[in-house]
Formats: sequence, structure tokens, C-alpha cells
Amino acid sequence: MSRTSFLRRGLGLVPLVLLLAVTGVVVRSLGTAPSPDPVRSAVYAAPVADVRPAAAAPRQRAHAAGPATVSPAWVATTAAKAGIPVPALRAYARAQLMVPSSCHLGWTTLAGIGWVESQHGTLGGRTLGDDGRSSAPIVGPALSGGLDHAYGPMQFIPSTWSRWASDGDGDGVADIDDIDDAAYAAARYLCGGGYDLTTGSGWAAAIFSYNHSQDYVDQVYAAATAYDERTR
Repeated sequence: MSRTSFLRRGLGLVPLVLLLAVTGVVVRSLGTAPSPDPVRSAVYAAPVADVRPAAAAPRQRAHAAGPATVSPAWVATTAAKAGIPVPALRAYARAQLMVPSSCHLGWTTLAGIGWVESQHGTLGGRTLGDDGRSSAPIVGPALSGGLDHAYGPMQFIPSTWSRWASDGDGDGVADIDDIDDAAYAAARYLCGGGYDLTTGSGWAAAIFSYNHSQDYVDQVYAAATAYDERTR
């Protein structure tokens, strides 16, 4: 997915010595040694421990053909700590549980993307309904050439959505404007790229593939770090 991020403001960068459960495991910064990778992979160090998988999100699964079940009590408590709307937090946690556990994708990563892209569907004074839809559609700026835009709370471009469109809430519809569906599509996209999300370089490369910008990777990392810290 190649585009310019819709949102260029927010939580701001934080010291990279903080620990971050970006993949369901903890990662620590080891510095900024030169790397041949397209991103500064050394900044996002290899994991050192698995101390709090998914911030204790329950790993109960619904029927394989339907959405995963996430504890409402966990969602309410974690959303309040993180400062994330309940429908958005529920979508991120559900998406984590619906992709293969071998992907090692954490809800904090999806939340980091959701914040940078659209402030969890609340950009510009919008509100996020319990149905996962914003009070007004979110349309990104014109892409290169002015022929298209990115859409929805996770800012998918149409060509990417046509491949990864997903039904995250089991209503039978894959809706780019529904954060349940968009979060699940984003999770599938990140897990489908063949990156090893248990490593810092793999995690950073996966985020870079979502939006080809090192600044974007840094913003997602900063946001995800903040959510991890708030919910410990």
C-alpha cells in the first residue's frame, strides 16, 4: 500500500528505550546502526520476552466462520486506560484474535495504525458509533496523480481493499468504512506479507509495507508504545 498518511499529528515520538508489545511480545530499542533494509530496522529491536500477550486479551475464538469473541469487560477497562473508543479497541482486539496466532500481531500495532490514520475514526470531530462506523465518511487526500483517495478509518486505497476486504464483525458485509472490517483487513494484510513480526526488523518492514514512509513507521511505533504503556 503506497500512499501518504492522512494524519501527520498526534501522540508524537517517545523515547525508543520504552518497551512495546507490538507483536504480543516486548521489544526494546538497540540504537540506529546502519541497515540495508528500507527502514531503520535497528531502531525496532528483537523481542526479549513475552510478558503480557495482547495485554491479557482473552484468546477465546468464535466459530471459524464468524468473528472472534472479546470480553466486554476487558474491552471497557482497556479502552478507558488507553484512551481509545470502545468500538475501535474491540475491533483491534478482535482482529488480533482472528488472524493466526503464529503471526504474532498485537492489538497495539493495529491501534497505532488506527491512531495515525484517522484517530480511530474520530478525525476532524467525528464520532465513532458502536457499529464501528464514523459519523461521517473519512476520505484521504488525493493520491499521486489525483485519481484516487484512501478511505475509511484504516485508510485503504481501493486496489488494496479489493484484495484484502474482510468482514470483521460477521454481518456478511466487508465495509471499508467499518472499523471492525478495516481493522481485520489491516491485520490480514500485515500477517499476509511474510514478515516475521517477532523481530524488530520484520515488524518495521510490515508497517513500512502498509505505508511506504519511515516517518509513518516512527509514528505508528510511538502511538503503539503509548498504548502499551497506558494499559500495563
